[in-house]
Amino acid sequence: MSEAATEQKQLLKRTSIGFWLYLMTDCLLFASLFATYVVMRDATAGGPSGIDIFEMPLVLAETIILLTSSLACGLALVALATKNMRQLLVTLSLTFMLGAAFLVIEISEFAKLIGEGYGPQASGFLSAFFTLVGTHGAHVFIGLLWLAILFATFIRRGITDKLTRQLTLFGLFWHFLDLIWIFVFTVVYLMEVVT
Repeated sequence: MSEAATEQKQLLKRTSIGFWLYLMTDCLLFASLFATYVVMRDATAGGPSGIDIFEMPLVLAETIILLTSSLACGLALVALATKNMRQLLVTLSLTFMLGAAFLVIEISEFAKLIGEGYGPQASGFLSAFFTLVGTHGAHVFIGLLWLAILFATFIRRGITDKLTRQLTLFGLFWHFLDLIWIFVFTVVYLMEVVT
């Protein structure tokens, strides 16, 4: 094995370990936000609870959109493995469009709630809700920026080892966001409707 190949392998290993450490710190962040939300869930200060303000059909649509974006991201990784540039660009575009649609729905939900006087300052429940869901939304926004940069770089440079590594890490990040959203959907929305 050449010295350059050995260095490339070590770089990939360091990058992967560093990225997994980042994801673990994000797990801790979200765990603390979930714990805060669960504690503050009944702290409505006489205002509305989640069942009064959540629009479950919209939240379900939002969930399906984000999970479908994860499927598109997985298909992009398959296209990357087979070095099918056309399919890669199509699936990355689809991932981006679905992620952006998810974010638009989330922002419109926030705007509607704030417009009705149910902003984060209205109660501990709403403060915890906006913080948890907003932090996830901020991660989606960062993911969309990352994806746009990757897309432009693939167009400019084609499929390279470095871009393969970067898209693989992006895929981990995007799937992580889907996993977090499943917990958000369950803990924030479904538990509110069921209980």
